Amino acid sequence: MSDDAATTDQSSCRGASAFEAQSSRSLRDFIDTESMSAGLLVAAALVALVWANSPWSQSYVDLWHTELSIRFGSGGLTMDLHHWINDGLMVVFFFVIGLEVRKEFAIGELTDRSRVVVPLVAGTTGMLVPAAIFLALNPSGAESAGWGAVIGTDTAFLLGVMALVGPAVSTQLRIFLLTLTVIDDIVAVSVIGIVYSDDISAGALLVAAACLAVLVVLDRYAVWQAAPYVLVVVVLWVATLESGVHASIAGMVSGLLVPALDPRRSDVDAAATSFRAFRQSPMPGVQRAARRSLTRAISVNERLQEALHSPTSHVVVPLFALANAGVDLRDGVLGDALGSRLMWGIVLGLVVGKAVGIFVGAWASVRLGWGRLPQGVGLGHTLAGGALSGIGFTVSLLIISLAFDSSRLQDEARVGVLLAAGLASLAGWLAFRFAARVLGQRDAALPTLLSRPVDEERDHVLGPVDAPLTLVEYLDYECPFCARVSGVGEELRAHFGDRLRYVTRHLPLPVHPHAELAALASEAAARQDRFWDMHAVLFAHQDELELEDLVGYAAQIGLDVERFMRDLDDDELARHVEHDVASAEESGVRGTPTFFIGDTRHIGPHDARTLIAALESAAVAR
Repeated sequence: MSDDAATTDQSSCRGASAFEAQSSRSLRDFIDTESMSAGLLVAAALVALVWANSPWSQSYVDLWHTELSIRFGSGGLTMDLHHWINDGLMVVFFFVIGLEVRKEFAIGELTDRSRVVVPLVAGTTGMLVPAAIFLALNPSGAESAGWGAVIGTDTAFLLGVMALVGPAVSTQLRIFLLTLTVIDDIVAVSVIGIVYSDDISAGALLVAAACLAVLVVLDRYAVWQAAPYVLVVVVLWVATLESGVHASIAGMVSGLLVPALDPRRSDVDAAATSFRAFRQSPMPGVQRAARRSLTRAISVNERLQEALHSPTSHVVVPLFALANAGVDLRDGVLGDALGSRLMWGIVLGLVVGKAVGIFVGAWASVRLGWGRLPQGVGLGHTLAGGALSGIGFTVSLLIISLAFDSSRLQDEARVGVLLAAGLASLAGWLAFRFAARVLGQRDAALPTLLSRPVDEERDHVLGPVDAPLTLVEYLDYECPFCARVSGVGEELRAHFGDRLRYVTRHLPLPVHPHAELAALASEAAARQDRFWDMHAVLFAHQDELELEDLVGYAAQIGLDVERFMRDLDDDELARHVEHDVASAEESGVRGTPTFFIGDTRHIGPHDARTLIAALESAAVAR
């Protein structure tokens, strides 16, 4: 196997979601980055609190009031450091959120709209209930403006605390909560941009609208270079600042307009060809061409996320915490806060409202049949996750700085946010213990066992049916990574001989429009005992899977074409494919290719060397 093919084999296609083991590498990287960010966030908040209550507290105040200017001739921007962070750096943070939301809707968890219903309902009730509790305690006056502080969730903080107090394996719950926080983020940023903006400038808004139109055009024409997007986003940010609308909405909306696509086979092949050319001729011009083709193979959305996610999580968000969490609790401020309806409105809204709202929304939507929770996630998990969602922190602190002009109200509200973070963490820990000990809901993970054993009468088996070793592959004929690993099967059979039987099952993914028809074509060929011939032809022509192409392939491999076309419409073949898809769902399969060694899902890379080692281990364990 070539180096580039081996590298590609570490990937998998994404349907409703992308998984390697329990989840995709990009999703695991996102979770890991957010979890690490939580530690920095806590450290920065503690430093801010200590600093603001120390003998040097005035230096804390003076630092954030220091003005910084960027001049271009006679024009430019002048803001103090506090506003540069809140209105500048935080725009990058919301831009990354927008990128992630676009990616999830395009090629991630939210491509399968049926999976969105429960978190959508839970996320909605998880905002309405906290807001209702807050307004019940603060129905009027200046304090009522703070209702927006209880609707958002700090994703980084939530994931970090879950790593400490949640189940040992909580992949499915994390994905559910990430989907839910996507909804939170969209609403919270919309509230910031619409409710907490003032002194609107129509001219600047027109410029901002023109920038959004340019982003739409760049998306429509699939411009793959990052520079045009970045340039337009910078202009959009300045225009939004001048318009009076809070710049966070510019970050979120612009991120939503940056395209996210799965790597196309043609682009991946072109990158591999360019890489081989550079290896043979390491010249500057060849290097530039290889770098260009490698860059083009990955969507601009994912490249920008790769570049910005770590800096925003590890630098921007902790800086924001340092600039906004420093509440001077001396001179009666803490006592006033504890007696304040504003503070308790925030605490009860976040700690009680989030837990109750998310749990009730999830329970009601499941009970009414609108959707279902992810495999491995129970209602006890949703209660615990809802409790942890009461950690509002970043978004809550930002809204507080916009909602109140009074420093007294800001301090009381910030005390509420900090207290709510601690109480929500404790409530989440208690709820997880309850779910584990009383409800028996421990790990929130996907199944790892093959739900339906190999059936020699219906499954397609290559090799002796009584071979001691079994390798089952769930595949999609339009998935380029399945085509890449088709050669791996040959290497495995050459290595193990009659000791191995190789079994295929179908998992046509929603993102591949021709995959289901191709699966039916292979089954129609199987009725004429030519499954493996059609199997090879389909992988050799992944970009040509229209009906007329399939008919041509049937003739090419010597099938009775009229019978083949009749069989394509046979409901029994459709049920066969549906049976495979159902077995994949029950077995925790969410992407292709996915392998099972015997009856256990293979976790890790699926190159020939790794699979040989896994099969040898299975042989030893027999």
